[in-house]
Amino acid sequence: MQAASTLDELKQQIQTNYSDLSNRLQQVAKYVLDNSSSVAFDTVATIAQQADVPPSTLIRFASAFGFSGFNEMKQLFRHKLVEDTANYTDRARLYKQLEDQNSPPETTKDILEEFARANSQALEHLATNTKQDELYTATQLLDNAENIYVIGLRRSFSIASYFTYALRHAEKRAFLIDGLGGMFQEQLGLIGAKDTVVSISFAPYAEETLMLSEIAAKAGANQIVITDSQISPLSAYSDACFVVKEAKVDAFRSQSASLCLVQSLAVSLAINPDGSK
Repeated sequence: MQAASTLDELKQQIQTNYSDLSNRLQQVAKYVLDNSSSVAFDTVATIAQQADVPPSTLIRFASAFGFSGFNEMKQLFRHKLVEDTANYTDRARLYKQLEDQNSPPETTKDILEEFARANSQALEHLATNTKQDELYTATQLLDNAENIYVIGLRRSFSIASYFTYALRHAEKRAFLIDGLGGMFQEQLGLIGAKDTVVSISFAPYAEETLMLSEIAAKAGANQIVITDSQISPLSAYSDACFVVKEAKVDAFRSQSASLCLVQSLAVSLAINPDGSK
């Protein structure tokens, strides 16, 4: 395989060939797709540790995509960050330095400051990396839908619940699929090709959400997916897919970026229903 010349080209190659990679190489693929900044700045040893693979696996991964070594591949990630915005890059590096230097939070104020800083980073990443074309496609699908079915279980439920509420205030026929009494399939039983499904799920992905996405696909409905990885199993069903990197403090993940995204979509429908670019 010929080595990619841009990061976008490399990401496309990784997604296309993902299913043919070994389990170890798939671990690396998922990590590099979801952690572009870390790949750009961290050492090979750190990346291997974070991806939970031996350093030699990174070399094999780079070789599989036509590079002479992993450091050569890293240059694509660095060049992309430079092309974006230098201010954001500098800020991301500063945040990383602060996180490395700070002691673990102890007081409630410490925890608040930690979450506020992490969420600020996540929101900036969302604004920088969310593509206008994807937003336009999503607003068109929502605006033209006869019915909108919103699915989000476990920690995604609060996001799905709020989005349904916001869509109703935008005068859309929106329905929250909550599976009350185990009636997931019954709640989606009347779905048709003129409807749109919004599926929200993060790793580990809810099996019920995957099942309902498959049902929606068979019915010919349009689908908008909000998830945490470009190789999420939900992405295969999507007409518009948003990969959201939520803030994380220790083992606790925030929802600020996902809520910001759905709020933006709902408000856009209310004030700009034709989704003009």
